[in-house]
Amino acid sequence: MDVMDRIDEAVKGHSVFIFMKGTPQFPSCGFSSRTVDALKQCEKEFGYCNVLADQEIFQNLPRYADWPTFPQVYINGELIGGCDITLDMFEKGDLKTMIHEAVG
Repeated sequence: MDVMDRIDEAVKGHSVFIFMKGTPQFPSCGFSSRTVDALKQCEKEFGYCNVLADQEIFQNLPRYADWPTFPQVYINGELIGGCDITLDMFEKGDLKTMIHEAVG
């Protein structure tokens, strides 16, 4: 399967998905850590991909979304943004609302 198809399958196969450095249990950078903490506080399950463990995804994800940095958060197949946007949405209460609407 082509790497772009694998990315698309991951994004569309989960209501909430994060491409991050590390794992939710062991984030490998501060941005991923803060973003995944915000997702956890929304109290719904989410999928993830450790981009450090898959160099093809690491190299091609910025091209897929036209977004150059990690982490990348997707809700219902749409890119929400990276760390700053996700944290801003969390602080306003928008992230939890959006996730709960997506997951049910």
